[in-house]
Amino acid sequence: MIFFFILYSTCLTPSLLLRSWAESSELQLESHNRHTRENYSAAMRKNKVTAESMAFTIKQMSLIVATLGVLSFIFGVIAENKKPAAGTPITGKGVVICKYPSDPSIVLGYLSTAFLAVCTFAGWYSLFYPYQGKSIPQAALFQNKSFLVFFNVAVATTGLAVTLLLWPTIQGQLHHARNIHHDLETQCPTAKTGILGGGAFVSLDSCLFWLVALMLADNVRADYFEESDEKVAASYGADEPLKASA
Repeated sequence: MIFFFILYSTCLTPSLLLRSWAESSELQLESHNRHTRENYSAAMRKNKVTAESMAFTIKQMSLIVATLGVLSFIFGVIAENKKPAAGTPITGKGVVICKYPSDPSIVLGYLSTAFLAVCTFAGWYSLFYPYQGKSIPQAALFQNKSFLVFFNVAVATTGLAVTLLLWPTIQGQLHHARNIHHDLETQCPTAKTGILGGGAFVSLDSCLFWLVALMLADNVRADYFEESDEKVAASYGADEPLKASA
C-alpha cells in the first residue's frame, strides 16, 4: 500500500507543478497586459490633453489676425511718412545723376506687404480651422450669404492693399536703382505721394473684414452643430419605438 501511495505521489507531483507553473504564467501575462493597457490609456489621455492645450481658439486666432493687420498698417503709415519728396539732381556731361537721401520707405513698404500676406493667410486659415477638433464642410460656410459677402470683400480688399503697397515700393526702388537719366530736365522724382498711406489703411480694412468673416464663421459653426445634434436626437428618438416593438 505504501508503495502504491509513493508511486501515486510521484506521478501526481509533476502535474501539480506544471499546473501551478501554468497558472503563475497566466497571472503574469494577465498582469502584464493590464499594465500595458493602463500605460496605453494614460499615454492616450496625455496626448489628448497636449493636443487640446496646443489647439487654437477663436479668440487666439482673432488676436493673431488683428496683431498682424495692425503691424502691416503701422509699417505702411511709417513708410509713407519717411518717403522723401524728391531726389537731388546732379548735372553731368549729357546726363543727370539723381542723388536720393536715405529712404527707409522701401524696406518698410515690403515689411507692410509681408505682414499683410501673413495676416491674410492667418485670416483664411482661421475660417476653416477645426476648433475643438470639430470641422464643418466649406460648403456649409459658403451657403451663408453674409459670410460669402464678407469673405469676398476681404479677398478683394487684400488684393487692393497689396497693389497699393507694392506699387510705390517697387517704384521707389527702381528710382534708386536707375538714377542716371539722359533727360537733362528731370526733377529726380520719387514714388507718388499718398499711395503707401492709402495701402496701409486698406490693409487695416482687410484685416477687419477677415475678423468679421471669422465672427460669421463662428455663428455658422454653432448653427451647423446645433442642427446636427437635433438630427441625431430625432433619429435616436425615432429608433426607440422600433427597439421597443422588437
